[in-house]
Amino acid sequence: MGESKYKPDVEQLFRKSPLVSYNSIVRTVKSKSGGTTYAKRMINYMTKKGLIKRITKGYYTSSEDISLAVLCFQPAYLGLQDALSSHNLWEQESIPIIVTPRNVRSGIRKILDRNVMIRKIGKKYFFGMGYHQQGNISLPYSDIEKTFIDMIYFKEHLSDEAIRNIKQKLNRKKLDSYLKRYPPRFRKKALKLAE
Repeated sequence: MGESKYKPDVEQLFRKSPLVSYNSIVRTVKSKSGGTTYAKRMINYMTKKGLIKRITKGYYTSSEDISLAVLCFQPAYLGLQDALSSHNLWEQESIPIIVTPRNVRSGIRKILDRNVMIRKIGKKYFFGMGYHQQGNISLPYSDIEKTFIDMIYFKEHLSDEAIRNIKQKLNRKKLDSYLKRYPPRFRKKALKLAE
């Protein structure tokens, strides 16, 4: 049967990368069999056996890391409370919050049987991110200054303790350069909060 014939090649894909696209599996199987039917059967077989899990349409993983979902919505970064936790500025555990300029449905989604929040942001406000190593993969997170701005932009509540922690690590020059992209009224509000 095709499943056992191509299984080692597909498993090799999942050993190389924690996130594999449907197209990668099709290319691997199609190069040897000449058709996409085997790829669909292979994915179905491996999913039913519990060897891989579907993250979103067209993306599969063998890992349990829910943060990998950010790589399915590129361009995107993990932001807001999730980024605050990553920068050790927030003590509470939060669900992954994906910020993207793509035209996707905003709100909470179930991915790998857990909640993930997706927030949409305008293209001109999509900047200020860096990559953080998490296990054997680097994931995009917003930097401290952009996280601070996004918390205000999305009207998220910041506790006094969180504001104090952010102020201690905030780079004022970077914050000022980021705020130049925003309207004057918003800029004034953010600078007042950062004082």
